[in-house]
Amino acid sequence: MAKEKEAKEKQPMPPIGTWVPAVALGWLIPGGGHLLLKRTGRGLLLMLSITGMFVSGLMMRGAMFQPQTGDLITTVINTGGFIGDVCSGILYLLTVWFNYGQADMAGAVHDYGTKFLVTAGLLNVLAMVDAYEIAAGRKD
Repeated sequence: MAKEKEAKEKQPMPPIGTWVPAVALGWLIPGGGHLLLKRTGRGLLLMLSITGMFVSGLMMRGAMFQPQTGDLITTVINTGGFIGDVCSGILYLLTVWFNYGQADMAGAVHDYGTKFLVTAGLLNVLAMVDAYEIAAGRKD
């Protein structure tokens, strides 16, 4: 039993061509990797959830993070928030291209909006990991 578990944990890396298209499309279009892998229900659910969360954050006038340097905590918060925003894929790109990002301002609603924007990106990261696992044959 223990040997079977070790063998499962030490699986070799699947060929890049099997998982990169699903993960890349999953980043660009939230839920797109699942749609490519013929997991339509899961893909549409992820697409609606991530897009809804991102749009809600924009409607609350949440701010988009920009990487900043300075003291350690400022660097970590702004860089981490920026990475979370970028992980939303086309939603982030369209927001930046159309210059819809809001300036950071005080207020609870704006702060929640900012958190919604970052959380949408982090949810998309989980969706990309799931698409990788399905494409690699590690998950049904």
